[in-house]
Amino acid sequence: MAKTSTKTAKPKAAASTAAKPKATGKKAGEPGGALDRILTLEIVRVTERAAVAAARMRGRGDEKAADQAAVDAMRRELNRLPIQGTVVIGEGERDEAPMLYIGEEVGTKAGPVVDIALDPLEGTTICAKDLPNSLAVVAFAEGGSLLNAPDVYMDKIAVGPGYPAGVVSLDASPAENIAALAKAKGVPIGEITACVLDRPRHAAIIEDVRAVGAGIRLIGDGDIAGVIHTTNPDETGIDIYMGIGGAPEGVLAAAALRCIGGQMEGRLILDTEEKRARARKMGIDKPDRVYQMEEMARGDVLFAATGVTDGNLLSGVRFGKKSITTETVVMRSSTQTVRWIKAEHRTLSKFG
Repeated sequence: MAKTSTKTAKPKAAASTAAKPKATGKKAGEPGGALDRILTLEIVRVTERAAVAAARMRGRGDEKAADQAAVDAMRRELNRLPIQGTVVIGEGERDEAPMLYIGEEVGTKAGPVVDIALDPLEGTTICAKDLPNSLAVVAFAEGGSLLNAPDVYMDKIAVGPGYPAGVVSLDASPAENIAALAKAKGVPIGEITACVLDRPRHAAIIEDVRAVGAGIRLIGDGDIAGVIHTTNPDETGIDIYMGIGGAPEGVLAAAALRCIGGQMEGRLILDTEEKRARARKMGIDKPDRVYQMEEMARGDVLFAATGVTDGNLLSGVRFGKKSITTETVVMRSSTQTVRWIKAEHRTLSKFG
């Protein structure tokens, strides 16, 4: 038995957000068709299961065990769903990941054709150290709608809703992007804060941003949450995300922004022939291409994230004597609806 509290909000449409898909008469899951609305609840169950499994490993210092627990739980739940699902963004390519690898088929094979992007444990190090903002994340889209990218790095830049289209760009310098964003927001540069992964490779970005007088929020992991935080700067204090992180996380972040509003660009880092060859096998023949948010996640998109550890976005899993409490955000692009679901689960056996 689960007691659920749901809050629904429709965010303001962003200038850059893709138009709502037109009805085409196609079946759910076919390119151009709409996803079945019942999947909005089903996708929540997927992230809840993964989050609870990972949360049992919080603070134990074992990243691999925490990640494996989340993967196992998410895969079991996905295989219960009435979908013909294909993992297009997963735990790695087939020869690198035994489960939830890119190309793996999940579901009962009896429902709509669905592309799936997932990260069973976003922020494995965060979870192992019991630090903020670890999440279990999944996105569903119509078949053939998510960018099928290799497991490589991606250069990213993202802002929230309400700005003119093209206000920031990967082809501009960090200083130029900060200045353009401040102008569009109508504030001094000193009131802009950029979220950046704390990595040596970002030393130049950090130096450039601070040199123009803007602030930096450094995060150890969890760049999906970092991108989502740009959608509500009044609460999070983050106006812009920039820097290099994983391509899978980039596609998931783009899926979230398609639902909640904002702008994002991504460029795959294909800096070796081996990476370019892997990309060509997936249909990517322009290694320097800049992908817009709508190109990384097209059509009708569902996105769900459940908190594993406490964070700015979501509370982490709570274990009680007779219940487990989870908090999840679930979004849909075609309706621009965002639901916040706090669930109290009293049948503990369902989590294994």
